[in-house]
Amino acid sequence: MPSIDLNCDLGEGMGADTEIFWLISSASIACGGHAGDAESMRRSVELAIANGVTIGAHPSFPDREGFGRREIEIESADLLESITGQVTSLMRVAESLGTAVRYLKPHGALYNRAAVVERLASIVAQVASQFGLPVLGLPRSAIQTACAELGVKFFREAFADRGYLPDGSLAPRGAEGSVIKDPEVAASRAIQIATEGTVVALDGSLLQIEVDSLCLHSDTPGAARMVAAVRSGLSGAGVEVRSFG
Repeated sequence: MPSIDLNCDLGEGMGADTEIFWLISSASIACGGHAGDAESMRRSVELAIANGVTIGAHPSFPDREGFGRREIEIESADLLESITGQVTSLMRVAESLGTAVRYLKPHGALYNRAAVVERLASIVAQVASQFGLPVLGLPRSAIQTACAELGVKFFREAFADRGYLPDGSLAPRGAEGSVIKDPEVAASRAIQIATEGTVVALDGSLLQIEVDSLCLHSDTPGAARMVAAVRSGLSGAGVEVRSFG
């Protein structure tokens, strides 16, 4: 039976976390950069434990005002310190509850820019190496290369609720078709990615996209329905949902 991880970005104050946690296998938990605080991290870790979900750190540019979706000008040393602090905060919460963080996935603008900017990719890989964590990110990206150079394990990710450009990158938010809001469309895309290793780009071209994990966003309207549809669709297609971590 084929299998794939199903992850969701959580702990961001969107209110649907309880409805989502039992449907997924991995949770990328906001740890202060774009959202989240000690209380939300504790609540998220407790939900992960209760539902047998793998915990991941979800650091971002230090940009709570912009929800981490703006690229900000920041010195490398300062960004390294910020990401290190974010991951440390979540690790301390997890340890206090008798569990551990198992991977690192950048959020928002940091995720997208680290996929193409070597300086940013190197910083994320350095933090992951420091903590002995694998990284979850876009395949064939600068961050995958940076991880390989430092001996950091890398897992490949695709998005069931985001549109793709012909080059395999994510379509910028705000562009038509960049965010998928129909649960059935997201489920169909998830099945295609998991069983065929392909996804249709915005221009209609077919992309090869073999991955280890599928992501959904908790801030998408109707996120809980979206995750439920994807989980049901994968099960109906004979795909086991299982964490890579």
